Amino acid sequence: MNDFETSKIKILGLSGSLRAGSYNTALLRTAAELAPEGVEIEIHDLRDLPFYDADVEEQGAPFAVAALRRAIADADAVLIATPEYNHGTTGVLKNAIDWASRPVKESALTGKPVAIMGTGAGGGTRAAQAQVRSSLDLLEAQTLDGPEVAISNFWERFDEEGNLSDDEARERIGELVRGLVETVESRHPALAAA
Repeated sequence: MNDFETSKIKILGLSGSLRAGSYNTALLRTAAELAPEGVEIEIHDLRDLPFYDADVEEQGAPFAVAALRRAIADADAVLIATPEYNHGTTGVLKNAIDWASRPVKESALTGKPVAIMGTGAGGGTRAAQAQVRSSLDLLEAQTLDGPEVAISNFWERFDEEGNLSDDEARERIGELVRGLVETVESRHPALAAA
C-alpha cells in the first residue's frame, strides 16, 4: 500500500494478453494517459509467471510470483484489461489471479480496489470480465461495478500504431480510472488531501 508520504496514487495495470501489439495492453496505456494528475498507472508484465503449481509454491514463491504479489500489495488499486478467449478470460490472467490469491488468508487482492475493462470482438469481453469479477469477488476484492468498458470491434477503434482513437471509448476509460481513484480516496482520505 502507498505510504502516503507521496501524493501519487499508484494503480497497477494487468493485461491478460502477452502479445506485443495487444489491444488490451493498449487500453492500459490509454488509461495511464488519461489518469488525473497525481495518479500513476504502472503496467506489470505477466510473461514470466509460471503456471500455478502447489508443489512449486511449497518450495517458496518463484521470483516472478513474489514480484507480482509485491506489486499488487504496494499498489493502491489494480486495473485489469482482459481479452476474451472462448467465452472467458485468458489463462494468463487467471493464472496471475490464482498466484495472487495465495496464501489464501493473506491474498494481496483481498480488499484491494479493482476495476476491469477489455476490448474484443462482438461482445467486447463481457463474458471474460464476468469471469474475472467472479474470481475477485471470491477473494473479497473491492471490484468496481462500473462504468462498463467492454469495447467491441477493436479493429475499428485503434489507429495503425495501436493507439485507441475512439473518443467515446477513451471517455469511458477516463471515467473508470476516475472511479477507481475516488474509491482509493474514499478509503484513504490522506491521499485525497495530498
